[in-house]
Amino acid sequence: MGEKIIKLPDVGEGVAEAELVEWHVNVGDIVREDMVLAAVMTGKATVEIPSPVEGEVTFRHGEIGDVIATGTVILKIRTAGEAGEEDAEVELSPAEPAPKPEPERTSPPPVEKPKPAAEIIPPKSVAGGAVKNGNGGHGAPRAEGERPLAPPAVRLRAKEAGIDLRQVPGSGPAGRITHEDIDAFLSREGGSGIAPGLQPNKKIEEIKVVGLRRRIAEKMALSKSRIPHITYVEEVDMTALEELRGRLNGNLKPGKPKLTILPFLMRATVKAIAEQPGINAHYDDEAGVIRQFGGVHIGIAAQTAAGLMVPVVRHAEARDIFDCAREVGRLSEAAKNGTALREELSGSTITISSLGAMGGIVSTPVINHPEVAIIGVNKMAIRPHWDGTQFVPRKMMNLSSSFDHRVIDGWDAATFVQRLKALLETPALIFVEE
Repeated sequence: MGEKIIKLPDVGEGVAEAELVEWHVNVGDIVREDMVLAAVMTGKATVEIPSPVEGEVTFRHGEIGDVIATGTVILKIRTAGEAGEEDAEVELSPAEPAPKPEPERTSPPPVEKPKPAAEIIPPKSVAGGAVKNGNGGHGAPRAEGERPLAPPAVRLRAKEAGIDLRQVPGSGPAGRITHEDIDAFLSREGGSGIAPGLQPNKKIEEIKVVGLRRRIAEKMALSKSRIPHITYVEEVDMTALEELRGRLNGNLKPGKPKLTILPFLMRATVKAIAEQPGINAHYDDEAGVIRQFGGVHIGIAAQTAAGLMVPVVRHAEARDIFDCAREVGRLSEAAKNGTALREELSGSTITISSLGAMGGIVSTPVINHPEVAIIGVNKMAIRPHWDGTQFVPRKMMNLSSSFDHRVIDGWDAATFVQRLKALLETPALIFVEE
């Protein structure tokens, strides 16, 4: 018998560690060659570790959420080969999304018979002949006008639950009502008070923050703790742009992608940055250096089943509006199905964040560190707009944009947004080459 030692392989250039996000095997499992053993994450890309051999898992190291250094032994597999230990070389591949399970055809679940009503102790006579206990659940359990006996805690609970204690049989001394009597009353069929569906839910579930969700949490904490944000909001009349977009989509040639608002905003961003290049930058606050980029690499914040991802459209300054739309579609699909490459999820110089129809009226987007600006797109709606003589219906949309106030002054932020507004309200300017 032999043994293969599997170490965490190099998951990318310059990456010294990775987070363990999935185990597919346990100690004692029999594995086949190329069977997926585990999945790890670096940056925002998840990769799978396949088995290089067939055999039995004898050792497993690491728990979900652990950050493991490259070269650490994570698995040992007993094989049918010659004795001796040998490091196994594994070839990483992007993790595929889990297939949706086929619905099982099963017979209808058996109908649960109603539980019998809680047994109630027959009434007992006490001094004076007064009835102090229940009478089998039929009618009032005590004489009319008789005050039910119950401690203050039970009375408070009954009051909060909307229970009339005169209707609750008591099982304590002299018919005193206890918490158990309240429980029995609530569970008895036909009892008044709070319905079972409205009972307090005291369940507490602990969910470990791992994988992409932990990376997002760390990135947001870094951005908010180190960047003093200034958010500038402006409304934009999108009526003319929407008319132009409708005409362009109505005359699409074969092979041309359908246009959303996003490609227009990307091209407007490129033109506005040409006038204010300081917006297209990274701020290295540790080195005290602003790195201003010539290429405009626009990150597009996209919500996926796994969480927020930011695929990057590189060199938007060299793409026309249809090429921008095509690349956004390709990257968004790759991010949603989990096939986006690491280099497609990093390197942005400015980010656009849009929640589409759920964009609300105003938002306060968080800057994608170490960038210095992010453009937030809010939802579009028809609103009354004053044209100087009367109110007219117009398609209006707010832009909520945040800036790093350490390196971007409020005046510069406002100037940038106003330039975006002018380009979007007069969309022909987007296509004018200067």
